[in-house]
Amino acid sequence: MATGRNHRPATRSRGIPEATVARLPLYLRALTALSERSVPTVSSEELAAAAGVNSAKLRKDFSYLGSYGTRGVGYDVEYLVYQISRELGLTQDWPVVIVGIGNLGAALANYGGFASRGFRVAALIDADPAMAGTPVAGIPVQHADELEKIVGDNGVSIGVISTPAGAAQQVCDRLVAAGVTSILNFAPTVLSVPDGVDVRKVDLSIELQILAFHEQRKAGEDVTESSPDPSAPPVRAAAAGRKGPDGDMPAVMPA
Repeated sequence: MATGRNHRPATRSRGIPEATVARLPLYLRALTALSERSVPTVSSEELAAAAGVNSAKLRKDFSYLGSYGTRGVGYDVEYLVYQISRELGLTQDWPVVIVGIGNLGAALANYGGFASRGFRVAALIDADPAMAGTPVAGIPVQHADELEKIVGDNGVSIGVISTPAGAAQQVCDRLVAAGVTSILNFAPTVLSVPDGVDVRKVDLSIELQILAFHEQRKAGEDVTESSPDPSAPPVRAAAAGRKGPDGDMPAVMPA
């Protein structure tokens, strides 16, 4: 079986835009759901709606894959599943190491979606000596001292960092030095990596803050719509006059 170290996805050499690459997993998820329901074909409009994009953008994205569908019939679901999986490199075996086996790391280790999508958790690594040998998701945790050997022995090219922020950069540096060229970062910090190393950052707190922003906007719209007197002065934010530890607290805290 091919391993991630020796085979890289063809997307860059074929010139597929990064925005298109970012949407391919959305299409694959929608297509997989259709496949599981034994749906043979799907129109661009139906698939675009399921993936949350417009149909013109979907057709443009698929043109980079050389797939145009059949007029009046649509796209063959099984063929598109294979085509996108191949383009994303999911027809290969990608060994992955997870570094930092706290609550989040343990949850990631137990995530069943890795294996079904072409990723194999090759090792779990933690700096706490007390964790060494402890099985998590059936895999014994190994000490961080063995990181370089683990990466080399398993041909790992993808690393997942779920450590505290203060340890993340050092872990990143060690992974890169050991040969890892792609990193999924769950630590709440920005990592510095050399050219040729790809980093994808997942920050749950940022996503929640964005949702909070939209909730605040919706709440403001509700207040405006329910105001009985259009000539009344605008409602002031409740937080505007509160005192914080450093004096008056602004209505909207800076990022």
